[in-house]
Amino acid sequence: MSGLRTLIVVSVAASLAMTGVGMIVALLPQRVLHLSGSLQSVGYLASVFALSYLAVQLPIGRIADRFGVKPLLILGYALCCLSGLAFFAAGSPEAIFLGRFIQGAGEAPIWALGPALLSLAYPQAKGKAIGIYNASIHIGLTVGPLLGIMLFADGGGGTPFLVFAALCFVGVTVMLFLPNMPAVRRSSGAAPTLRDVAKRLTGSAPLLTLCGAVLYGAGYGIFITVLPASLVLSKGFDARSIGVLFALFYVAISVSQLVVGPLSDRHGRPAFMIAGLAMAATGFAAFAPFPFPWTYLPLTLASFGLGVFCVSSMAYLNECVPDSSRGAVSGSYYFAWGLGYFAGPLAIAHLGEIANPQVGYHGLAMLQATLAGALWLCHGTVLRRS
Repeated sequence: MSGLRTLIVVSVAASLAMTGVGMIVALLPQRVLHLSGSLQSVGYLASVFALSYLAVQLPIGRIADRFGVKPLLILGYALCCLSGLAFFAAGSPEAIFLGRFIQGAGEAPIWALGPALLSLAYPQAKGKAIGIYNASIHIGLTVGPLLGIMLFADGGGGTPFLVFAALCFVGVTVMLFLPNMPAVRRSSGAAPTLRDVAKRLTGSAPLLTLCGAVLYGAGYGIFITVLPASLVLSKGFDARSIGVLFALFYVAISVSQLVVGPLSDRHGRPAFMIAGLAMAATGFAAFAPFPFPWTYLPLTLASFGLGVFCVSSMAYLNECVPDSSRGAVSGSYYFAWGLGYFAGPLAIAHLGEIANPQVGYHGLAMLQATLAGALWLCHGTVLRRS
């Protein structure tokens, strides 16, 4: 892979910002609860973030294809910086919700347009580049909570929010060193219309892959919301045990993408997409009978599988469209991911109230296994030849 400047710049900026996110994510619910006195208000933190995150995904993809990725990435880090300042100054729950809304809009280009840019900058090694970038994000999310504990053992008041804002501002500064790549639409003539892009993505294999992105988002959202609560109630996990779970989750996703990204460049994407879904399904279906601490084993397998599917499916969809639509396809991918992230935890929580949470986990595993089988049937001829 030649010309590492682009990869280094976007990965460093993303890791810094996500370190800040990791520092504040556990503080926001406490802040809302303190200001409102309502547990119900805490639940709006995820909803408000998801609302803006989903709303901007598709538009930013098309804007990036027309005008280039760099301005939108800089805007994303600037919005995240602004959200940190809003959290610091917030004197009401509504002010925090406004900060979360801004944060969701800011994080959308960071998650989606980084891979789009890298798929263009490194066409022969896009899996490796995307894997390194996504791993950098999750390394930041892993380091952030640990750094927060070390620096702010007593919670730190509003200081962690200022640190988050400062890290995002550094991200803006780092992004200024990103090489200026011309917008693909300007450099290669007219870009496909939205109808053309939709037609490419609604073919059987791309559509199944987008369905996989929904299930990936659902699994991701479940891991950081309802699953920890389930483990506290059913297996006696405490705060430290949940901390270990989060660390294993982020580390497994990071390692899987670093390993599988370059492998998928050499051996193709479909086999890894199928294997990732199969591993995730096995982990979600099998963890219930395991006593603590053995529960970590199947859940780490599920985490690893989610990461394997992510890097291989993202690279696959980028190969399904021309260069002039990479932003649009990345936006579509994370729009699908966001739908799962929003709906998956709600579905599991609802099933937990009317039946048993494990019914929801088994249902998710069944959907993942079914989709893995559908992808096998769709790509079977190619896989058997390889």
